[in-house]
Amino acid sequence: MEMTKTREKPMVVWTQVNWRKLERTVYKLQKRIYQASQRGDVKTVRKLQKTLLNSWSAKMLAVRKVTQDNQGKNTAGVDGKKALTPQSRLELVETLELNHKSTPTRRVWIPKPGKTEKRHGSCYNGGNPPSGSQLPAEGNPPAALIHRNALPPLGIPTITERAKQALVKLALEPEWEAKFEPNSYGFRPGRSCMDAIEGIKVAIKQKSKYVLDADIAKCFDKIDHTKLLDKINTFPKLRRQIKAWMKSGVYDSGTWFPTDEGTPQGGVISPLLANIALHGMEKTVKEFARTLPGKKDNNEKEITLVRYADDFVILHPKLDVIMKAKALIEEFLNDIGLELRPEKTRISHTLEKMEEETPGFDFLGFNIRQYPVGKYATGKNTHGKPLGYKTYIKPSKEAVKAHYQRLANEIDKLKSCQSQIELIKRLNPIITGWSNYYSKVNSAETFKELDHLLTLKLIAWTKARHLHKSTKRWTGKYFGIQNGSSWVFRAVTDNKNLYLVYHGDFHIQKFTKVKGEVSPYNGDFFYWATRMGKSVELPTRVSKLLKKQNGKCTECSMYFRDGDVMEVDHVIPRSQGGKDSYNNYQLLHRHCHDIKTKRDGTHDKSQIVEEPCDAKVSRTVLKPSHISDGVA
Repeated sequence: MEMTKTREKPMVVWTQVNWRKLERTVYKLQKRIYQASQRGDVKTVRKLQKTLLNSWSAKMLAVRKVTQDNQGKNTAGVDGKKALTPQSRLELVETLELNHKSTPTRRVWIPKPGKTEKRHGSCYNGGNPPSGSQLPAEGNPPAALIHRNALPPLGIPTITERAKQALVKLALEPEWEAKFEPNSYGFRPGRSCMDAIEGIKVAIKQKSKYVLDADIAKCFDKIDHTKLLDKINTFPKLRRQIKAWMKSGVYDSGTWFPTDEGTPQGGVISPLLANIALHGMEKTVKEFARTLPGKKDNNEKEITLVRYADDFVILHPKLDVIMKAKALIEEFLNDIGLELRPEKTRISHTLEKMEEETPGFDFLGFNIRQYPVGKYATGKNTHGKPLGYKTYIKPSKEAVKAHYQRLANEIDKLKSCQSQIELIKRLNPIITGWSNYYSKVNSAETFKELDHLLTLKLIAWTKARHLHKSTKRWTGKYFGIQNGSSWVFRAVTDNKNLYLVYHGDFHIQKFTKVKGEVSPYNGDFFYWATRMGKSVELPTRVSKLLKKQNGKCTECSMYFRDGDVMEVDHVIPRSQGGKDSYNNYQLLHRHCHDIKTKRDGTHDKSQIVEEPCDAKVSRTVLKPSHISDGVA
């Protein structure tokens, strides 16, 4: 009697996986999906998507994404599970299948600062759930949140559901990146807030225009499920899984509530579904423009729609066209169960006053306005003729006020009990993050004003610490001379000066808008790595290291891609004598950094901690992973 031989499965060790090979395998499939979608080959797109969803490589990357890379990797869903061990991750990969079912999400409410009512939460890190430190158990919400009422309460899925969503996103995103409109910027790979602002600047640079500045009411809360599923138009198995996520319901304070409308906000796939639902707005106004009297091409160029998630603006030289475009957008939104929010929707002009409306408008924390100027300061058109005005983009008054208030609150917290060193360490990340965000527009005067107010606040802080003493004498102990002329707030620690970072230290730089409809799935790694290095949202140290390393991670030799979490590592750990210098810095993926840290046998926590600007929602905040996270 012959014995049948069973083929044993090779043992896989999570920390020894060849991730470079896995990423190449998955990216090749994604690139083919993108190309097939571009040429309208639906049959090939579906075939490749099914291959990707069944791929072991894709499942491994999806699990790594939600258990090691995402900012909210340690946030529990309704099952209470947080961090997974390497062995548990492999077990999750083996059982990861689209089964047309979904566990409910855990609802998290976010309180409005200074108010008793609770507000709706924004996407954390582009759809990743919040980390434990970000959960709004009490007190004010984290600074990474935007004050936006259009988004629903966060629904935190379980780790298993997050992994399934990450897997589906790997297959679905390349298809839709080939379809999305060029002026859609929110929650898309390779695009940011500054791309949207530059898109508006290009549209009004040569001609003043009327502006419809609009906001969609409860956008992510009210999307019609049936209309969204029909719009996705995917194969039955994937359609049933997406429907299961949308219909899974939520647990709020131990009670289950059904979800008959809206997208599962807080999940990995949520921003993509919302973008699919809103896809077509730009096409609608462009088609309308072609019906206007005159040349079709000129009419199409005259009208511009720029959208960032659920915020959008429409620009055109004629008021009646703006009014008709507004009616068309309202009809488009009604078709998917949405409507404009009247109190957040206004029509103004970029140069002239309209009734009670002041010129210009606010968008994504920026104020965009044109000012009449003389012949020597005026901008010029493409033929060199003076326009009579100049376009300025500055931080909005609300953004400036909120930023200064946050700095003042930090100073007031440490008025009497903490050291100057602690105060500087707290203020520097906040100032750096905010200034980086606004350093690509006309912010010089704003930076100067903020530095003046900050200096006055710091002087008051020094006085409060030394009541009944000589103000001049004690104030001088906290301030010093830097570079021979600047009077700065500084502390001495370990015989070294620790200086406060001022807003004026950030020079205004030119920003280059993303090219048309290009996507990270087009295979041009060098272009995207270069763009990341010049990103307004990256700290200077990260940008320099990206350039130094030619856009590659020194651990795995893979190009950094949009959405990757990057961390600065000490080549020689500080515990082993390594110095804080660029010669000893290297930029790694978060998962690569975890491996390198374990190999070094160190607990080096001196990594980048950058506070994001309150208006920045397009990218993941660069923060260090911690050994307590339980990662390999």
